[in-house]
Amino acid sequence: MKKLREGVSTGSCMTGGAAAAALWLVTGKCPEVIQVETPIGKTLYLDVIPKEPGVCGVIKDAGDDPDVTDGSEIVTRVELLSEDGEIIFKGGEGVGTITKEGLKLPVGEPAINPVPRQMTREALRKIIGDRGAVVTVSVPGGEELARRTFNPRLGVLHGLSILGTTGIVRPMSEEAMKDSLLVELDMYARQGHRSILFVLGTTGENALKARYGEFRCILQVSNYIGFMIEEAVERGFTDILIGGFVGKLVKVASGTMNTHSHVADGRLETICTHAALHGASRKVIGRIYSCVTTKAAMKIVEEEGLMDIWEDMAEKAALHCKKTAHEMADVGIIFLDGDDQVLARSSNVDKMLPRVLAAKDSQAAQDNK
Repeated sequence: MKKLREGVSTGSCMTGGAAAAALWLVTGKCPEVIQVETPIGKTLYLDVIPKEPGVCGVIKDAGDDPDVTDGSEIVTRVELLSEDGEIIFKGGEGVGTITKEGLKLPVGEPAINPVPRQMTREALRKIIGDRGAVVTVSVPGGEELARRTFNPRLGVLHGLSILGTTGIVRPMSEEAMKDSLLVELDMYARQGHRSILFVLGTTGENALKARYGEFRCILQVSNYIGFMIEEAVERGFTDILIGGFVGKLVKVASGTMNTHSHVADGRLETICTHAALHGASRKVIGRIYSCVTTKAAMKIVEEEGLMDIWEDMAEKAALHCKKTAHEMADVGIIFLDGDDQVLARSSNVDKMLPRVLAAKDSQAAQDNK
């Protein structure tokens, strides 16, 4: 298997641009290549794009990671102050602003994360000593790119975040995906939330909002249901509502807590088992088992008058999830039918909805059950 190529974080690009800009101001000459020391001890050599004295750009290279910022220019301006003092960070074009509590930066700050700030401070101190400075980072086109990231959900508005804890971008992996989910979960936990809605994707999120109204906090957990339940419980969440297409969530009714197809399937086997428990004939079970898709199986279930099996499976899925939560949280399940309609719910959903929904929408949701 080909080894995937690592990339450079936006934080490293900012650090390199800032260092090059400061050297230009101090020495009168802009370097063609700038050296950046990363927190993990790896040294980077980044090409510098000179703009004007004190302003330099570095092109973000994400390696083999499908990063939306790959190929973007990170432009950093350094203004040296006349006296010794702090290094102040500002966000320019395309860099977002923090608007929600719970992230690592206070509301109102530019979305330049702590590690990139520290990397830049250390690089600049080697060049300007104790002198004060203002560092302004921009990402042309960043506001448009940010719409394709988690930033709007996190309350980072009008642009991208300058990220990086290691200075290196490792190609997207399951670990990286989980880490990004935990950032959002941590934010909600710091805000004091103890009830949350997990959805598998955008379609399910939109369907549940249309049916019930706005929720206090929503997190798209993809296939990582078991992992996210355990992490939520560890952070003190006591109500976890999970909604999504039955074709995915039916796997949870068999105890499968990672619903990715490469991990496990068992959808048809689970449907067949519950159909048999509801008295389906061997012929009907055979027809269900021969289906290629959950949608096809759903049609047979409806034709044979076996629709009660969905509530049984929702109940079973909720039970498995509660065991995964070590009985420390109440977990409810909502199956969607693929046409954005609720197919079935576990029996505890009614009592959970008021706690998971935004207060103003709780009564409306109860009226819309």
